[in-house]
Amino acid sequence: MDRRWLMLTLLAFAQFTLIVDITVVQVALPSIGADLALGREALTWVVTTYTLVFGGLMILGGRLADVVGARRTLLTGLAVFTVASLVCGLAASGGVLIGARAAQGVGAALLSPAALAVITTAFHGNDRSRALGVWAAIGGAGAAAGVLLSGLLTAGPGWQWVFWVNVPVGVVVLALVPGLVRPDATARARQRVDVPGALAVTAATALLIYGVVHAGDAGWGAPLTLGALLAAVVGYAVFVGIESRVATPLMRPATLARRPVVSGTLLMLVATGLMLGLFFLTSLYLQHVRGLDALATGLLFLPVALAITGGAQLGAHLIGRVGGRPVAVGGLLLTALGAAVLIQAPAVDGVLVAVLPGFVLAAFGIGPVFVAATTTTLANVPSDEAGVASGVVNTFHELGGSIGVALVSTVAAASISGTGTSGFTSGYLACAVVAAVAAVVALGLVPGGKPHAVAGHGHGHGHGVAQGH
Repeated sequence: MDRRWLMLTLLAFAQFTLIVDITVVQVALPSIGADLALGREALTWVVTTYTLVFGGLMILGGRLADVVGARRTLLTGLAVFTVASLVCGLAASGGVLIGARAAQGVGAALLSPAALAVITTAFHGNDRSRALGVWAAIGGAGAAAGVLLSGLLTAGPGWQWVFWVNVPVGVVVLALVPGLVRPDATARARQRVDVPGALAVTAATALLIYGVVHAGDAGWGAPLTLGALLAAVVGYAVFVGIESRVATPLMRPATLARRPVVSGTLLMLVATGLMLGLFFLTSLYLQHVRGLDALATGLLFLPVALAITGGAQLGAHLIGRVGGRPVAVGGLLLTALGAAVLIQAPAVDGVLVAVLPGFVLAAFGIGPVFVAATTTTLANVPSDEAGVASGVVNTFHELGGSIGVALVSTVAAASISGTGTSGFTSGYLACAVVAAVAAVVALGLVPGGKPHAVAGHGHGHGHGVAQGH
């Protein structure tokens, strides 16, 4: 077997664990909450901290791979992620668990873009297309496996194993990769790395999430809620200021202002926000209200994860025929319809009838939106900006998930804390409204016409776009 394909298999496994960790905690949340005595706010942070740090630092990770070398960045990221996963499982308090989730995010932000850089350097021509196809497939499989693994492990040996399962994978990959990946021939001329920009965008998003989550208990008018949201706005303004002044910015304001990039980031933000928001809400609904155990919940999520992957495949097929705009709008309308069907869930007998049709329909609609987000962006920006544009869109993939979970957690706060089902109904209504409004916006914002080249979709469901390293 060609050593490159063995290397690809190992790196794909490592990426698989990163993607699994976005969804793996979803089904385990009630068990984690019960064991560590965590309330709604803390459980929200258990989900959002990982995606927040992963997303906020991902472009920085890509830059570091360019500057200090992809191999070194990859091994550092993998080591950090593996140790952090071990600590997550050992955590005896919410603070330690959330801190270790942040460390997992740091490791993932270093590992993911560096692994992609190694792959794009090692493969050429048709082999590169095949390799990136494997990489893309990992995303969809990871999201599906995450929820199923979560149910199996939580119901079996315990929620700690949703984190500990990463450790043997990490150790094996750490042992084998140095022999398979050449030393850092990928390192480029020493550039300055925009650490202040990465920290500013991460801090601003953290403040935004804190404000949104705090509003669930204290209300939108509470001084702390308003203070956090105002500080987030200031943080984003500081970020824009930094980017317009540094020599090598993370995100060039000129690139960010391009219509295809604006439309791609919006679609990615909404698609991931809706996906992880619906996952979060439904996992708690099935276990708190319907009394399902973790395994049954994990099994119920499986057709949903497959629906996202199937929707993405259909979207990729249709986009070359009808263009990105109809695919994005159609996907968002399907998601809005699915979420609207879920509003009725508490009034309907039988979990399968009450939850599954709406959930699967919403998920099937989200898939094409992921494809449209990446494809329409990369088909409409100059090739020398493709790497940056792809990095920005993938960053919003993670940040969108954090914000989506925070918003539904706040809307459904009362029911998540254990009173009635009206909060879940409101949460599903909010998802339906967001999807419908996004469909209207996409109608005017997403570039028309057919893209020249169909790219892979957002990395949770296919990361098949080289990030310009």
